[in-house]
Formats: sequence, C-alpha cells, structure tokens
Amino acid sequence: MRVTFLGTSGAVPTTERNPSAVFVNRDGDKLLFDCGEGTQRQMMRFGTGFAVEHVFVTHTHGDHVLGLPGLLQTWDFNERDAPVAIHAPAGTRGVIENLVSVTGEHPSYPVRINQVSPGDVVLDGDGYEVRAIRTEHRCVAVGYTLVEADRKGRFDRETAENELGIPPGPKYSKLHRGEPVEHDGRTVQPSEVVGPDRPGRTLVYTGDTRPVDAVVEASEGADLLIHDATFAEDWADRARQTAHSTAREAATVAREAGVAQLALTHVSTRYGGDASPLLTDARDVFDGECFVAEDGQRLDVPFPDEES
Repeated sequence: MRVTFLGTSGAVPTTERNPSAVFVNRDGDKLLFDCGEGTQRQMMRFGTGFAVEHVFVTHTHGDHVLGLPGLLQTWDFNERDAPVAIHAPAGTRGVIENLVSVTGEHPSYPVRINQVSPGDVVLDGDGYEVRAIRTEHRCVAVGYTLVEADRKGRFDRETAENELGIPPGPKYSKLHRGEPVEHDGRTVQPSEVVGPDRPGRTLVYTGDTRPVDAVVEASEGADLLIHDATFAEDWADRARQTAHSTAREAATVAREAGVAQLALTHVSTRYGGDASPLLTDARDVFDGECFVAEDGQRLDVPFPDEES
C-alpha cells in the first residue's frame, strides 16, 4: 500500500502546499481521498497517474472539492470510458452534481454519486473495505478507513517437508487454502503447517475534524492515521472555533488509539515556512512514528508483521 500526499495545506494553497488530496495505491487499486484545487497537476507532478475509479470526499468545503471539475474534464479529454464513483457525505449530492456539470456539460463517461453516512461500507474491494466514520466539522462531514482483511498464516514448509514428509506440490496449496490432505495413510490438517491468520493493514483519513471518540475507535491499532492538525497548541481556541484539531489533539487521538504512524496534515498557512511547531507539539504526547506530511511525500505502509 503506497500513500502519496498530493495536498497538505489548510484552507488555501501556498507555494509549497496544495489543498487537501491523498492518493492511495492499494495493490493496484487507485483511490483518491479529497480533491482540492490543483489535484490533477499534483497527480502529474508526482507520478500517481489518473487511473482512479473511486473518489472519497470528506466534506464539500472548497479546499476539498474544487479540484473535481478540472480532473473530471481532463478524464473526458483523455477519452475515458471507465466509470468513476464519487463518494460524499449524505445530503451533499446536489453540491457534487453541480461540480460535475459546472461547465454546463456532463462527462461522456459514467459518473456515480454515492452518498454515505458514518458506519457505511462505502467500498467492498478485493481483500479490503473502505468505511465511512463520524467526524466533527462545521458542516456535514465524514472520515474514511481502509481496512484490509486478515491474510493467511505463514506456511511452514520445513514442517511439511521434513517432519511430515509431504513433497512440494499441489498438497501445499490445498493446505494453505485451509483444506486437509491425505498423506501416508493419514489426514494432515492445515493447522499442522499453517500459522494463525495475520492481520491486514488499516489506514484512517479524517479530513477536517475536531478530535472525536469515533476516530479513536476507528483508528485502534491502525498502521497509519492521517489526521487534521491545522494549528499548534497556542492556537487551540481558533481550532475549536473553526472545528479543526491542533497537532497535540491529533497526537492524543493517535496515542489513545495506539496507531503505528501519525501523519499531520491540513497545515495552516501561518506555518508555511516552518511547520516544526506542529511536530514538536505532537511529539510531546505521542511517541510513535510521527511526521508533518509534505506535498509529494510517498509512504509505503508495511504489514504489521513486517515492521522492524
């Protein structure tokens, strides 16, 4: 699973940061979370490609959706014929429809608008799900979790071959699939050579939000939490007024959830030259891997059992 941060700025772009957009390549499935102004140029600049089938919108403030009209039009110019699904919070269909047809023309390829609510399974993918979670902002909003299914346990070839005398071949595949096999007059059970199921990965993207229990619950044990961290702690009052989070609050969520990595994003323009105050605040309360996301940054998310 590779994450590319296409836009990490707050409400307006800066010379270094675009508005919100995160691209996720999950084993070949290309997913886009939010689509702020200039997202399509960031996709070209950072080499993600345009082969996106699902766009997940957290809310319809301009810095999260104004990139949609341009991207949709470019797909049309590129003679796209594959359908695209735009997932957005319940009650925002009209806004998304207006963005799709803002030029007065509708794309020539199918565009499906799917309204979602917290708790919904938004996408049932091959070996993973994307679910909507509750967040708290100044408008109707959701966050999203990408949750992979458990993987098969490791196959113990040494036991199979040396202790049980089963030669490499089709019986190995059957045992790894969970099917017993007959060998030397007895039934060999999968549990004799296959370890316990191994967990998949979990990624959480909050969009704009205050710190809320629902995000803590959804992030429990997550491999990567991408959380609103608009302000440093000395602007905590402003964070509350605008329904954003401070970096310290984001880090508190990460600590309570026990996540492996925390990415701080939606950075206010007041930190355009130096975002270190955000990182300092976060590290005061969270001792896991933590960083302020930068435009163009790529992150490969390992499986939990592959971490060093």
